[in-house]
Amino acid sequence: MDWLTEYKIPVGKAARTLFDFLRDHGEVFLESMANVMETLIDALLWLMQEPHPFFVIAVFVGITWFLQKSWKVCLFVVLGFLFILNQGYWEETTESLTLVLSSCVVCMAIGVPIGIAAAHRPRMYVYLRPILDLMQTLPTFVYLIPAIVFFGIGMVPGLIATVIFVLPAPIRLTYLGISSTPQALLEAARAFGATSRQTLFKVELPYAFPQIMAGLNQTIMLSLSMVVVAALVGADGLGVPVVRALNQVNTALGFESGFVIVVVAIMLDRILNVGGPKK
Repeated sequence: MDWLTEYKIPVGKAARTLFDFLRDHGEVFLESMANVMETLIDALLWLMQEPHPFFVIAVFVGITWFLQKSWKVCLFVVLGFLFILNQGYWEETTESLTLVLSSCVVCMAIGVPIGIAAAHRPRMYVYLRPILDLMQTLPTFVYLIPAIVFFGIGMVPGLIATVIFVLPAPIRLTYLGISSTPQALLEAARAFGATSRQTLFKVELPYAFPQIMAGLNQTIMLSLSMVVVAALVGADGLGVPVVRALNQVNTALGFESGFVIVVVAIMLDRILNVGGPKK
C-alpha cells in the first residue's frame, strides 16, 4: 500500500498554510474580533457575578415565568440554582452561563439571517449544506487548534470554538422554518399587496418561530456540551473541575461538577420550552 501514500494529498499542509496566512495577514481583523468577544464576555460575566446570587436567581425565575407561565417550572429553576449554591459551584456556573449566552448571541445573530437567506435562495443552501456538515461532524477538539493559534488561551478561543461547532443548528432550523411556510399563506400575503419585507416579518417569521426557538434551544444545549472542551484552552466554567477530576481521577469531584452541568442543562431546556407542553 506504499504506492497509495506516496503521493499523499496535502490536506494537513494546506490547512497549516491557510492558518498561517490568516494569522499573518488578518491580525487587525482577528484582534478586533477578539476585543468584541472579550467585551461581550466581560459584560455578561459582570451581570452574572456582581449582583447577589439571589437577585440573579430572581431574574431567571422572572424570565421563566414570562416564557412558561408555570409555577412548577419556576420552582424547579429555584431548586436547581439552590442546589448549585449548595454544591459551591456558583462562580463556575455563572462563567459557563456566560460562555453559553455569548455563543447564543453570536450564533443567533449570524445563523438566523443566513438561514433566512438560504430559504429564499435554494441554490445557496445547496452550496452551504456541505459546509454545515463539515462544521458539525469535524471533531470538536480540532477547532481548538486554530482557536489557540489565532487567539491564544482563555474564554475567547473557547467561545470561537463553541460558535463554529454550534452555528449550523440555528442556520438549519431557521432554514427549515422559513422554507416550510405554506404557499397558501405566502400567496394570500402577496394578494393583499404585502411587500417582501412585510411577508418576511408578518408571515414567514411568525410561522417559523417554533423552529427558530428550537434552534435557540439546540444552540444552548450544544454550547453547554462544549464547556468541558473549552476548558482545555483555558476557558473558565464548569469544565475546569471536570478536567481537574479527570487528571486527578477524582470520582467525587467529577460527579459533582458533572451533575451540576446536567442540572444547568435541564433548567435551560425547561426555561426555553416555548411552544411545547408545559412541564
